[in-house]
Amino acid sequence: MTPTEVFSIANLIAMPMWALMIFLPKWKVTRFLIDFKLIPIVLSVLYFVYIFISLKQGNGMDFSSLETVMELFTSENAVLAGWIHYLAFDLLVGMWIISENKKLNIHHVLIVPCLLGSFMLGPIGFLLFMIMKTIKKLRS
Repeated sequence: MTPTEVFSIANLIAMPMWALMIFLPKWKVTRFLIDFKLIPIVLSVLYFVYIFISLKQGNGMDFSSLETVMELFTSENAVLAGWIHYLAFDLLVGMWIISENKKLNIHHVLIVPCLLGSFMLGPIGFLLFMIMKTIKKLRS
C-alpha cells in the first residue's frame, strides 16, 4: 500500500467519528467508540507503523531546532506519520470534549463549534471549549 493510499484510509477512518460526535453524540455506538477510543487506537497503530518505517529508512527524530524538525517533514513516510498523529490527537481532544460535557451539560449546539475547531484547528477547539467550561463553572 502506498503512503497516498494510507493517507486516504486514515482520513476515511477518522471522518465518520467526527460526524458521529457532531451529529449523534449520545448514540450508543458513538458512546462506545468514544469510551473505548477504538478509532484513535487504530490510528495509533498506523502511526506506529509509519514512524517505524521512517526510522528504518534512516530518518532520525531530531526535535532540537526548527530546521531539524523541518527536515523530518521531507520524507513522505514521516509526513504521513505526522498527519496520522494530528488525526489521532485531534480526535482524542474531540472525544474528551464530548466526555467532559457529559458532566457540564452545555447544550450540544454550543459544543459543535468546539468540535469543528478541534477537527480543523486542533488547539483552537480545545481553547474554545476551555473558555466555555470556565464560564459554565463560574456561573454554577
